[in-house]
Amino acid sequence: MKKRQGLIILFICSNFISSFAQVQLSFSDYMHLVIDSNIGYAAERLNMDVADAEVKAAHVFNDVTFSAEYANNADWNLLMGQGVSVGLSKTFSFGKRRANIDLATSEQALTAALLDDYLRNLRADAAIAYFNVLRSRNQLDIVHNAYQNIKQLADADSVRFAKGKISETNAIQSRLEAGIANNQMVQAAVEFDKSMGDLLLFFVQNESPHYSLIGELAMVVVDYNVDSLQQIAIENRADLAVALHNVEVAKRVLKVTHAERNTDMDISLGGNYNTRVRNQEAPAPSFTGFTVGVSVPLKLSNLNKGAIRAQELRIQQAQQLYEQEKRRVKTEVLQNYTTYRGLCNQVVNYDSDLLARAKEVINSKIYAYQRGDCSLLEVLDAQRTYDDVQQQYVETLYSRAVAFVELQRSIGIAS
Repeated sequence: MKKRQGLIILFICSNFISSFAQVQLSFSDYMHLVIDSNIGYAAERLNMDVADAEVKAAHVFNDVTFSAEYANNADWNLLMGQGVSVGLSKTFSFGKRRANIDLATSEQALTAALLDDYLRNLRADAAIAYFNVLRSRNQLDIVHNAYQNIKQLADADSVRFAKGKISETNAIQSRLEAGIANNQMVQAAVEFDKSMGDLLLFFVQNESPHYSLIGELAMVVVDYNVDSLQQIAIENRADLAVALHNVEVAKRVLKVTHAERNTDMDISLGGNYNTRVRNQEAPAPSFTGFTVGVSVPLKLSNLNKGAIRAQELRIQQAQQLYEQEKRRVKTEVLQNYTTYRGLCNQVVNYDSDLLARAKEVINSKIYAYQRGDCSLLEVLDAQRTYDDVQQQYVETLYSRAVAFVELQRSIGIAS
C-alpha cells in the first residue's frame, strides 16, 4: 500500500514538473519579456511623459488680461453722461520663464536617471529570480536521484528479505528511508513551484503560464580588475547620476529663486468713450480717450535673503551627498568583487575533487551493501553526504551567479 502511494505521488510530481515544459524560455528571452511587459517598469516610464509635459508647460508665457468697464455718472437724473472703457494689460517677468525652463529640463534629466536606476535594479532582481528557479530545479533533481537510489535499495531489500538473506527490520528501514526521500522530493517540487511563481511576477503572461527555463547555473568565470570596476561604476551607476542631477536641480532652483526676486512690470493700454453731458450747468461733448500705464512693485521683500540662503545650503548638501554616494559605490564594488572571487574559488574546489569523491564513496557503499560487506546505515550516511555535497555545490553555484549579478549591479552594467 505504501509503495503504491509512493508511486502515485511520484507520478503527480512528474506531471507537475513536466507541466512547466510547455514553453522554453532562455535567459535573454526572459529579460526581454521583463523589459517589455513588467508593469512596475511601465508605470515608472510614465514619469518620463510627466517630465516631458512639465518641460512643455514651463515654456508658457504670461497671459494678457482684458478688462472692460461701464460708467454711469448719474445720467438718468443729472444728465452727466455715460462711459465705456476697455483695456489690455500684461505682466512682463524678466528671467523667470527661462529659469523655470532650465529647472524643468534638469528635472527631466533627473527623472531619466531615476528610470535608468529602476531598470538597473529590475534587471538584477529579475536575473536573480531566474537563477533561483535553476537552483530549485537542480535541487529537485538531486532529491529525485536520491529517491531513485534509495527506492532501488528498498526494492532489492524486499527481494532479499523474501529470500531470507536479510532481516525484516532492514527491509522495513529501507522502505522507510524511501518514503522519507519521497516526501523530500515532494517538498522540493513545492519549492520549485514557488520559485516559478516568483519568476512569473516579473512579466505579463499572454497565453500559457507554463515555462521551462533553458540554462544552467554554471557560467564562464570572468577575471576583473577591481580598480577598473570602481571607475566603471563611477561612470555608469544610474544612482550616482541621480545624485549628480540632484546637485544640478538644486542649482536650477537657486536660479529660479533669484529670478523670482526680479522686479515684474505691468504694462496696460486702454481706451474709453464718454457720451455727451447734457446737464445745463456743465454741458460737455462726447469724447474718446486712451490710457497707457506702467506699474512696478517695490520689492522691499528682497531685503529678506532667507530663501536664497536656504537654497545655497541645499546645493551644498546635495554636493556632499554626491561625494558620499561615490564613496559608497566604490565600497560596494569592492565588497561584491571580493564575494564573487571567493565563490569562484569555492566552485573550483567542488569541481576539482569534492563531487567526484562523494560520488565514489556512495557507489562503493552501495556495491558493498549489495555484497553484504556493510550495513544499510553506512549506505544511508554515504547517500546523505553525497546529497549534502551536491546541495552545497548547487548553493555555491547559485551564490556565485547572484554575486556576479550583484557585481554587475554595483558597476551599473545590465545583466
